Amino acid sequence: MSIKKQFVKTKPVCKVTFSIEAKEAKTASVVGDFNNWDQEVGTLNKLKNGTFKGVFDLNKEASYEFKYVVDGQFVNEPEADSFRWNDYAGAENSVLSI
Repeated sequence: MSIKKQFVKTKPVCKVTFSIEAKEAKTASVVGDFNNWDQEVGTLNKLKNGTFKGVFDLNKEASYEFKYVVDGQFVNEPEADSFRWNDYAGAENSVLSI
């Protein structure tokens, strides 16, 4: 799993690449407060090597809670910038700071 941040000088956004290795999985997505926790909006594409990957434009100077959803199971990103307890979910969420 990994997150790659690429800042765009001409726009107030950062291109964020989310990737998660899940060779046996059929579907994967990234959900968070940047996409209203919508699995369809956060759908990741499966590559031949079994990694799911997607690039999203996120606003700079912001912090976002997120998780991966792999075949219906919520998974945190171990390389997240930090983690935050979420009372609604009753669990910790990964945090991305841009």
